[in-house]
Amino acid sequence: MPRTAVRSRPRDPAALRPRAAAGAAAAALLAAAAVVPLPAASAAATPGCRVDYIANRWTGGYTAAVRITNLGPQLTGWRLGWTYGGDERITSAWNAGVTQTGAAVTAVNAAWNGSLATGATTEFGVQGTWSAAAPPPSGFTLAGTACTGGASPTADPSPSPSASASPSASASPSGSASPTASPSPSPTGPDPGCDAAAVVCSGFEDQTGTAPAGDWQTVTPNCSGTGAAVIDRTVAYHGTRSLRIDGRAGYCNHVFAGTTRDVSAVGPVLYARLRVRHTTALPANHVTAVTLADSRDGGKDLRIGGQNGALQWNRESDDATLPVQSPAGVALSAPLPTDRWVCLRFRIDTTRQSMQTHLDDTEVPGLHLDTVPTPDVDAQWLTRGTPPRPTTLRLGWESYGVGDDTLWFDDVALGPSPIAC
Repeated sequence: MPRTAVRSRPRDPAALRPRAAAGAAAAALLAAAAVVPLPAASAAATPGCRVDYIANRWTGGYTAAVRITNLGPQLTGWRLGWTYGGDERITSAWNAGVTQTGAAVTAVNAAWNGSLATGATTEFGVQGTWSAAAPPPSGFTLAGTACTGGASPTADPSPSPSASASPSASASPSGSASPTASPSPSPTGPDPGCDAAAVVCSGFEDQTGTAPAGDWQTVTPNCSGTGAAVIDRTVAYHGTRSLRIDGRAGYCNHVFAGTTRDVSAVGPVLYARLRVRHTTALPANHVTAVTLADSRDGGKDLRIGGQNGALQWNRESDDATLPVQSPAGVALSAPLPTDRWVCLRFRIDTTRQSMQTHLDDTEVPGLHLDTVPTPDVDAQWLTRGTPPRPTTLRLGWESYGVGDDTLWFDDVALGPSPIAC
């Protein structure tokens, strides 16, 4: 079979399989993600690495997040190989350059993630197709050394209707999500692109009034003012409704719409995706548009917003930022485009300091966090060694000085597996 090169896209494992069509028939094709720790290739071999292959399969397609743990000497560049046992064909990849010849696959590091110290981990992802079978891969090697640091293998689940919601749950006209049922769209709008594992899945099509209700409630932490959260029927990414935030300058004018869904147990990795549109460029002063309460930091918020005209993460407890607000750090971030819908995605690992943030299909390098310090990026963030444990999701606007803005949110999803734009 000819050798095919897979074009690497700067995406993280949050890049998923294409959105399933609405309705129970499509929902029945989805399967739960499975973590497949690779077995020892030889009991006498010296462990070179451990590989966790996290597969999410549906009929005819799959995505997989691949986590490498280096158990050998430090590497300044890495090459991972494995063999598929079925007829899987990789069609795209992110955070690595991937090629496939027959059943043999080779992945090499991207320019920014080649350094891998002893005990350190890195991740990349692939997406592909299959027809007859897609069993767990085998024969993983790192830099030519067998990965023998894995545990007992776990069977990769085959797609089956039992792994997804029942037809009656998918057909519910309410459009609201359920942690145990595949979220379905409202009859007035299309599927916002969530799978059965999503805890939050909302296109706001179930909202009947002008104020957020049901799965969403207006909240004004600390104090309230002139900001407002409104269900808008004139601007939407999908369907006929969206959440509009009329953000006003001044600390006490902040306002948010918070989900009533319990996200405290989502993990070990939390993935989120939302569509956002706004009218005014991010100011030089600090502003916030998304917050997540962190139970490991006294309930203080992790905040996504902006400063110096670019996106940033901010930690409420100590005002640490990601990236560092130096000229070099700000240059590694990106502005939030105005007057158009943008797909904002982020990934938070609750087991270690690891975060990634994407605008559309492009990762923002200044919002990338791992265990290896990066100049002008994560020095402040790594001062707190405990990884966050988000328990809430709030969408809104908070200004700490100047900065009015009007924002719209749509197609909001949060769950334990990657969610595509």
